[in-house]
Amino acid sequence: MDPALLKEREAFLKRAKSTPTVEKRKAKPSSNENSAKKSKPNKSAPPKPPKAIDYKTAQGSSQYRFSVLARIVKHMKTRHQDGDTEPLLLDEILDETNQLDVSASIRHWLATEALLNNPKIDLIDTSEGRKFAFKPKLDIRDRKGLLRLLKNYDLAGKGGILMEDVEESLPRAEKAVKALGDNVVIVTRPTDKKRVLFYNDKIVKFAIDEEFRKLWRSVAVEGMDEEKIEEYLTRNGITSMQDAGVRKVTPVPRRKKGGSKKNRQFKRHNDHLEDVLKDYSELTNKT
Repeated sequence: MDPALLKEREAFLKRAKSTPTVEKRKAKPSSNENSAKKSKPNKSAPPKPPKAIDYKTAQGSSQYRFSVLARIVKHMKTRHQDGDTEPLLLDEILDETNQLDVSASIRHWLATEALLNNPKIDLIDTSEGRKFAFKPKLDIRDRKGLLRLLKNYDLAGKGGILMEDVEESLPRAEKAVKALGDNVVIVTRPTDKKRVLFYNDKIVKFAIDEEFRKLWRSVAVEGMDEEKIEEYLTRNGITSMQDAGVRKVTPVPRRKKGGSKKNRQFKRHNDHLEDVLKDYSELTNKT
């Protein structure tokens, strides 16, 4: 290396060492700046989104409570339709419906409110405790009871009974209706296709001539009210339906209060003084 360059390098290092250097330090913040920093609100973290609640598994939700109740009522109805009408304790019902894991609050609600106020559940007090059974719409237990009920409906003029009500109330209803045979007439309603059971009273059956049947079917009464039918019968000399309609009640005229003063009759008092009393009406008229 060139000796001249080495001399220059050594001279530069000597100058650098002899020259003092001042290090700049960061200034400490003042008290005013500290208070300003403290007064600034800290930015809070964004709120976490609420967790989705599963109403089917939530023990305390009202929807879960009513799902437990609906399951119990459905099981009791199916059990009754299968012919098992024995009442059950609440624990037995929960065991049969696989709901023993329900909370104590729901058990208390079922025992004191839900099952007591349900129109489809009947409460039966026994020595073992409160038992519950299904409460059907009709009080029938066999086909004889069904026939008796249909006969009472026919005598009282109530009409028929819906088949769905019979199926709800009577175990194995289809089999019972078939066993009754021609004692029951089944009519399907055209509006909703529901089947209606009627009692077939064989006493009132009588033979009708075919000529009368043809005449009956030939008369069209569609769109006619009772007044038009009555007018038609009157024109043809038939008066048998005069008393069938609603009778017009003529109002009874009320008596007028009070009458003429001339026709009034007053009670006479002190008849025993007729000879003593005198009439002074002429004197008063003259004055």
